[in-house]
Formats: sequence, C-alpha cells, structure tokens
Amino acid sequence: MSSQFGRVTIRQAANSKLESHIHKAVFPGTFDPCTNGHADVAIRAAKLFDEVVVAVYETPPKTLLFDTDERIALFEEAVAGVDNITVMPFSGMAVQFAESIGSTVLVRGLRIGLDFEHEREMALVWRKLAPEIEVVMLTSSLVNQYVSSTRVKEIASLDADVSSFVPAHVEKALLERLGKSG
Repeated sequence: MSSQFGRVTIRQAANSKLESHIHKAVFPGTFDPCTNGHADVAIRAAKLFDEVVVAVYETPPKTLLFDTDERIALFEEAVAGVDNITVMPFSGMAVQFAESIGSTVLVRGLRIGLDFEHEREMALVWRKLAPEIEVVMLTSSLVNQYVSSTRVKEIASLDADVSSFVPAHVEKALLERLGKSG
C-alpha cells in the first residue's frame, strides 16, 4: 500500500543501502593541533569505512597556530600505520569537498553536550545543502570527552602538561611553537 503513494518502505530503503555500500567517509576539521580525540575518531571511523579522508580545513575563520601543511603532517603521523586513512587539505564547504572526492558521508566527533547541539545544527544545514550526504557522529572515547584543540593550546601556553591530550610528536611541535621547553 505504501508504494502506491510513492513512499519507500523500510525494507526497500534497507535494500537500496546494501546496493550502495559506503566506501569513503570524510572527517573534516581544523585540527589545530590534532588531539588524541581526533586521532581516535579517525581510527574508529577507519574500522567502519573502506577509506577515511581526514580533511584539514585550509581557511577557517580563526587564528591558527599551525599552517595547513604542518597540521596535515601532524595528523598523518598520529594515524601512521592505519592504511585506509588519508590526510589532505580542503577549502570551501565540507559537503562540496565530500562530493568532489566521491564520498557521501561526513564523520564528526562528539564530546560533550554542547558539541551535540553545534554538530546537529551543522548536520541539518549540510542536509539542506546536500541531501545525499549523510553525517555520522561518533561519540568520543571517555578519556577524550573534554579534550579540544583550543584547551590544549591554552594549557600548553600556561606551561602545563598536555601529554595526555595529544600524541608525543604533537606535544613536541606545540611546545616548540609556543617557545616552551617541555
């Protein structure tokens, strides 16, 4: 009866999804710098998708500590050894970038409650702009629930230990950039 009115049944929707297996996902962000939480989300996404493209935003509307090439290199080292993760720059809108590389999925990480509201709003805007793009949100691991690049930079600038929040190579780069001895 539902097909009489042009509606898709749940079974039809599930079957069509099986036919269009999702191979590639995009995990966009500024990653200034890459944290343990970012790496965790990327690595977990790599278990769900054939390929994960970590898309490093080139021109965010905020002041950056690291340039695009540095942010790419830091993230690449953080996920070294995970063969199905690629890190590359992007500009413009994340949904347009995803479409340009043949992806229909954007991955986002959720930490605290406030993240959910922000990410939900962004997902709804993306859905309006590109209805064929799905947004998959992965909840951060418990140990990374409160970790953000902004907090990491603030903590490091105040000479406090950030070793539990970022990979060792990121900590070293961060301390060097801030002129701290570590």
